[in-house]
Amino acid sequence: MDNVRVRFAPSPTGALHMGGVRTALYNYLFAKKYNGTFVLRIEDTDQTRYVANAEKYIIDALEWCGIPFDEGMGKNEKFAPYRQSERKHLYKQYADKLIESGWAYYAFDTAEELDFHRKEHEANKKTFVYNWHNRSKGKLVNSLVLSADEVEKRLNSGEKYVIRFKMPQDETLIMEDEIRGTIKIDTNTLDDKVLFKSDGMPTYHLANIVDDHLMQISHVIRGEEWLPSMPLHVMLYKAFGWDAPKFAHLPLILKPEGKGKLSKRDGDKLGFPVFPLKFTNEETGDVSRGYKEDGYFPEAFINLLALLGWNPGTEQEIFSLEELVNQFDLKRVSKSGAKFSPDKAKWFNQQWLQKKSVEELTNLFLPILTEKGISSDKNYVKKVVELVKERAVFVTDLWGLSSFFFENPTEYDAKNVKKVWKEDTSNLMQELVEVISNINDFTLEATQTIIKEWISSKEIGFGKVMQPLRLALVGKLAGPDLFEIMVMLGNETTIKRIENAINKNS
Repeated sequence: MDNVRVRFAPSPTGALHMGGVRTALYNYLFAKKYNGTFVLRIEDTDQTRYVANAEKYIIDALEWCGIPFDEGMGKNEKFAPYRQSERKHLYKQYADKLIESGWAYYAFDTAEELDFHRKEHEANKKTFVYNWHNRSKGKLVNSLVLSADEVEKRLNSGEKYVIRFKMPQDETLIMEDEIRGTIKIDTNTLDDKVLFKSDGMPTYHLANIVDDHLMQISHVIRGEEWLPSMPLHVMLYKAFGWDAPKFAHLPLILKPEGKGKLSKRDGDKLGFPVFPLKFTNEETGDVSRGYKEDGYFPEAFINLLALLGWNPGTEQEIFSLEELVNQFDLKRVSKSGAKFSPDKAKWFNQQWLQKKSVEELTNLFLPILTEKGISSDKNYVKKVVELVKERAVFVTDLWGLSSFFFENPTEYDAKNVKKVWKEDTSNLMQELVEVISNINDFTLEATQTIIKEWISSKEIGFGKVMQPLRLALVGKLAGPDLFEIMVMLGNETTIKRIENAINKNS
């Protein structure tokens, strides 16, 4: 496939939703698979919703995810500028071309007049639609019913107007979508959308078509919410006499229960983020949590997003970015929505954590220890990480799984004490102290052999000793191999902890 150029064109209105990140990801994967270009364009024509720090957030989010843009603001600016607000001088000429060719018209209806028509229709249990049905009947004020002189007079007087697209009547529009196949639309059901607003700014519809054409975009891969706009966009290409790009509309990411689009409210309610990074709205002060700050690896986040709507056709679930690029195919993107699972998201992070080397995890864990005021030899920490990493979902879990390697337990789980500390347990533990004191070679093999032989000689069950011993060393009935713990702690610390447990639980 030659000259593949795709774009991600978010609006800087706040944090970038994970659905938007997935759109960016699919564009990125498609571009890289075909040695194409991934363009970032900021669509900020709606200045009323503009948030100052949102643009930087979008760029930072793509960088963290490992899917940076190839072309855009400050990078390979082949078609600069890349902010629509800085391109607004371009769009009026294209709107005027549509006026001249008869594909668009001036509409002078005020907001009050349009509101009147809507309410009148509602009273008759109808829906007001500005299109072929009423645009030329005289009730609406536009250049299709006004004389050329009257139109000129209104324009020269500075009267406010919008430019509307003139959707053709009685046509069947046949469109092709890379994911959804052939789509047929009766143009009589479509309205005459505003292309140019009374404030001198284009609407998204005009600006995005003009920009996609000028920036030579070959494929428009975007969310399902834009599917209803596809007929207008296809017609705009026809009206301009331009070749349209190929369209692909991605399915929604659904709530965990499967009904409705995943929202920030769902995340707040169920306790998971819906944004890649933490976002602080500088205007409102609102703070939204992010996957990065919640401890997710970017590889895990991208991996889970890739499979929310795309089926690789195999049982494989763990994919590196390179593997995703090689295997991605729009034909395998689903038409139906993909249900998001917070538990599955954690599973992905756990899988990626297990793929990390002990060295890398140790380097991530050391700052956590430092924050807790614990200074420890790195080699010792590496051994700890190696013992507990299998149970960790996040790097932050490592502390909860291993704190007893660095601090003596000060309390013992009451339920566990009641379960394992019987009348004769303290005496057994005191005997064990004597046994441990006499182990000269405190290695894993020697310690394990001597203690097991002692338990066997007592003709008692191993649990009768090992469970209270674990409670003494860890503070609860959890943790890795008990003999590994003993050797890591050393002879002296092991004895001290057992004696402390005897004193506390006798």
